[in-house]
Amino acid sequence: MPQPKVKLVVTGDDFGYCERRNRGIVDCFKAGGISNVSLLVNAVSAKHAADLAKRYHLPIGLHANLSEGLPVSQELKGSTLLNKDGFLHGKMGFREVLQSGQLKMSEVEVELRAQINHFYELVGHMPSHMDGHQHVHVLPGFSGREQNSCFPQLLQITLALKQQSIPITPPRPCLTVVPLSTHQSTEHSPKS
Repeated sequence: MPQPKVKLVVTGDDFGYCERRNRGIVDCFKAGGISNVSLLVNAVSAKHAADLAKRYHLPIGLHANLSEGLPVSQELKGSTLLNKDGFLHGKMGFREVLQSGQLKMSEVEVELRAQINHFYELVGHMPSHMDGHQHVHVLPGFSGREQNSCFPQLLQITLALKQQSIPITPPRPCLTVVPLSTHQSTEHSPKS
């Protein structure tokens, strides 16, 4: 029986982080190593990245950032998304606030909508996809398994994309390591 075709999509994320990273991501795309890019719209080199995406016709989506740097939205003064200095909490700080139940999803939605709008301003079209910086899109409350999760709602309403399921399951071992001897390398064989 013929096997279904699978398309592997490799995304270069953190596009916009700095000009050097932007050039490296473009080089990878031109060499065929990546399929598309995800733009950090609140990063210092987001405009540079957007210009490169236009020049090289890169398929580009939003790398939604709720954990690093300054927010895009100006409406978030005193927000649960921000620390006392007005910056996003950081990778672990964001997870702690989320886990504590103190994070207001309405503020998350305000920031995600602001990032989508800023993406449009920079790139000139809506994102082809949306994922999360530091994997925030797979955390509880965002992954689509909860009733009021933000990412699937914004994908469906704002981007007019259908909700995509992101499997969050423990990895299944696909290789068995069999030591040949202490002086030889190990052999990897697929498990059936």
